Amino acid sequence: MPKRGSWRTRFGFYLVAIGSACGLGNLWRFPYVVSENGGGAFVLLYLILALAVGMPLLVAELMIGKSTRKSILGITKQTSGQNQILFRWIARASVVLTFVVLSYYAVISGWVLHFAMQFFAGLVRNTTIDPNDFLRNLLGNGLLQVALASVHLILAWLVVIKGVHEGLEKWIGNMMPLFVFLLIWLVFKSISLDTFANSMRFLFYPDFSKLSYSSLISALGHVFFTLSVGFGTMITFGSYFKETDHIPLAGFRVTIADTVISLMAGLLVFPILLHQSQGRFADPTLLFEALPRLLTQSRIGNLFGLAFFICLYIAALGASIGLFEVIVSNIVDRKKDIKREKAAQWTGVGVLLVSTLPAFSSNFLRQFQINGRGILELIDVFLISWILPIVALGMSLGLSKVLDEKVMAAEFLAPNKVNSAALYGHWKIALRYVIPGVIILGFLLELLGLIL
Repeated sequence: MPKRGSWRTRFGFYLVAIGSACGLGNLWRFPYVVSENGGGAFVLLYLILALAVGMPLLVAELMIGKSTRKSILGITKQTSGQNQILFRWIARASVVLTFVVLSYYAVISGWVLHFAMQFFAGLVRNTTIDPNDFLRNLLGNGLLQVALASVHLILAWLVVIKGVHEGLEKWIGNMMPLFVFLLIWLVFKSISLDTFANSMRFLFYPDFSKLSYSSLISALGHVFFTLSVGFGTMITFGSYFKETDHIPLAGFRVTIADTVISLMAGLLVFPILLHQSQGRFADPTLLFEALPRLLTQSRIGNLFGLAFFICLYIAALGASIGLFEVIVSNIVDRKKDIKREKAAQWTGVGVLLVSTLPAFSSNFLRQFQINGRGILELIDVFLISWILPIVALGMSLGLSKVLDEKVMAAEFLAPNKVNSAALYGHWKIALRYVIPGVIILGFLLELLGLIL
């Protein structure tokens, strides 16, 4: 059996984990989810849940991965009795969820790639693009969306087959500094817009009257989505840790970094959307409508647009690679006779086939809607706001039973690491009681909202 890889440096892990966590969730999904749920009050709720719910579960996933050196399906072989039955279903659900999310994620990433190419063509030709035509033609052409998704999946596949050293750590590690640099530069550009003050008020002034019964479960789903917990991603990443690496500190740093980037993304996106759309941004395609219209008004709009969509694509590719790696790693751990290259090939083909459904949702299947939501939106809401919290609930309950008490204590109380007995106690309470309680409360409020 081949030796399992490991992170060369802690910094390499942070770059990969943050790259997987940020993705399109912060730049594409965050604006319209925040808008649907009341602005600043939802942002405050999101920040609290990221620290109180997301971080403890993230630490638990990293911890079980490190202690077993397995991905989530591989762990099921090391459990027994009722724990094995519970964790087996959790593991299967998380892998299936990862597979389906990657399929529609690839379609959205294809949109980003399309706009990046259009701005590049405009820059080379020194012509102004018409964003309305490009978006309309893109959404009306399902085959083009499938083709763009396939290009995106091929790029992710090329990285994943290289493994953790030459693939994940090398390529995402090189991309993430560029992503952060472009994001900071674009935020400074966005600050200069006359809508920046209004966007700050919208983002950070909490008006709790705007929250709805569904806000809690929506915030939970988005926390799990942006931190990549519930998918088994962090279990896989944790399996590449060295024995000397400190899990609680790693989980804390990833959570803080992801939260900071989320807020930076809000500072970037909201001034632009307010400038172009008068605060109406509940449509998932609005980012692709409002931003290009604004950029075409500038003399350096093509350069600015190219920089933004390259930045967005880097984030999307990093997250896709993380999801892709989870599926491949689970297949290899479960089926020892299957090589990594073959597992990656099967995964890519399967994801591409499933991606045809969201790709055709804006053309051939555009008449299929429920409450004004098309297939793509329905998939996103169903998976992230419903299925992901359910899987996270099972993950919390399962990990609290599967994790060995000595393993947990060693991570928090090791004499040569940052340790805190109080922090260890709070973390165990959060994993066993707080996380399940908050998720159940979120579903109860959602059900109450549907009844009322």
